[in-house]
Amino acid sequence: MRLGMMMPTKDDDGGSLRSESLADAARRLEEAGFDGIWANDSIGRPYASVDPLTVLSVAAAVTARPVLGTCVLQVPLRSPVDLAHRVMSTQLVCGGRFALGVGAGSTAADFAACGVDFEERFTLLDHGLEILDRVYAGGPPRIVGWDSTRERPPVLLGAWGGRRGIKRAATEFDGWIGSAKKGRPLVEVLARFRAAGGRRAVLTTIETDLDVVGDDGDDGFTLRCSPRKAADRLARLADLGFDDAVLRSPRTDARTLATLRNLLP
Repeated sequence: MRLGMMMPTKDDDGGSLRSESLADAARRLEEAGFDGIWANDSIGRPYASVDPLTVLSVAAAVTARPVLGTCVLQVPLRSPVDLAHRVMSTQLVCGGRFALGVGAGSTAADFAACGVDFEERFTLLDHGLEILDRVYAGGPPRIVGWDSTRERPPVLLGAWGGRRGIKRAATEFDGWIGSAKKGRPLVEVLARFRAAGGRRAVLTTIETDLDVVGDDGDDGFTLRCSPRKAADRLARLADLGFDDAVLRSPRTDARTLATLRNLLP
């Protein structure tokens, strides 16, 4: 199992992110040995957020090895052709390391902030992905200057666990991205994904806090526990069959990252 980390939403001192703090965080993640650097997507929520494609472009410029992925990009919030252009640009910057995690979105506040109808999100997702495929194939529409012979990056579908979404992730996409917030039902969801022929399963938003003492009452899908218990939980996720585990930590200093990375051999 590959171990990834979500990029921070705050500077190390708790302040707003700056370009140099994003770059420094990406460097520390690579130096700690993480296999992936991932960025989430939010617009209308009450916390800091940086555009995920911008975040990954910064990370690509200062790293050479980790996979760079979105978890997940809310396709309905963007103009399809503009989004295709931005995805292609990010792929160019990231080279062969880019993984495009996409989803319909599940937070109404993001849609309200963008003036997009929340109830139309699944239709808008399909339309946006159709445009993306057509642009990569040479159009129409055609983005001038883009070589249509280039392969698009692997596209993974973010889904909470509904039967239609999981089947689509397995049969129409290059993989599935699930959230650890779902908890124990993920075991059954992962089994359905594999039974449908699904390939890559990525578990994201695994909350971490290794300072918790004693029994945290958790069902095993967070790392809010002792380091020993956290290592056991990651091993269990690997045994369940997840291909990637993506952590989210309030601290990204070098010592914390080294401790987290060493939880998984």
